[in-house]
Amino acid sequence: MPTRARAWLPDELILALDLYFQKGPNPGADAAQELSEVLRSIPIEPEQAEDPKFRSPQSVTYKLQNFVAVDPSRPTQGFSHGGRLDEEIFKRFSEDPNELHEVAMAIRANLGSISPEEAEENEESVEDAKEGRLLTRIHRKRERSTKLRRAKKKRVEKETGRLACEACDLDFGESYGARGKGFIECHHIVPLHTLKPNQRTKLDDLALLCPNCHRVLHMRKPWLTVEAVRGLVERHDDAASKVRE
Repeated sequence: MPTRARAWLPDELILALDLYFQKGPNPGADAAQELSEVLRSIPIEPEQAEDPKFRSPQSVTYKLQNFVAVDPSRPTQGFSHGGRLDEEIFKRFSEDPNELHEVAMAIRANLGSISPEEAEENEESVEDAKEGRLLTRIHRKRERSTKLRRAKKKRVEKETGRLACEACDLDFGESYGARGKGFIECHHIVPLHTLKPNQRTKLDDLALLCPNCHRVLHMRKPWLTVEAVRGLVERHDDAASKVRE
């Protein structure tokens, strides 16, 4: 896996692209210095920041020129030796600079909300969201809150009498008896670009999902909504019913 010194992370590219859209490809020394300091503070592989050349103002300036090379609105060529991810991030966010700015501000605001160890945690079945690794890890951290999960399950069971997946309606207690009773996962439905440090997660911010639906939701970018996963399940059930007929 490339280190940050050799390959820019999506989080870093989002911050650099936001500067590109806010200030243009030549933002000035102060803006490059400010972004350099932010990039060096990201809690992912923090040991890289021990190198004074790591994400220096000069490297920021070079990265903005990489964006020029993939920006069809720019008559100049820029530096075309940027990475494939540069073009992917540009295409993903260039049509909505406002969304890009919101995501960049959320990354900046949450830099101190997660430890390097938490930032490096990874799950094979979970793809980082389009908003980058940092916000993805904060999202997953909130989903795993034992206190919130218990409170959400208690409220739903009191209101409905069961704990069913909101996408496929599977209730482990109904399907597996005592061994499955009470088993369900929580999904944090609040958009990642709205995450704020120390933000209080409400029970309405959580949806109950079975592990299969939860992993399908997180499996690829862009992540699906609970409604989208429910639609997939319903279409599959309809197709299966027609085959049986």
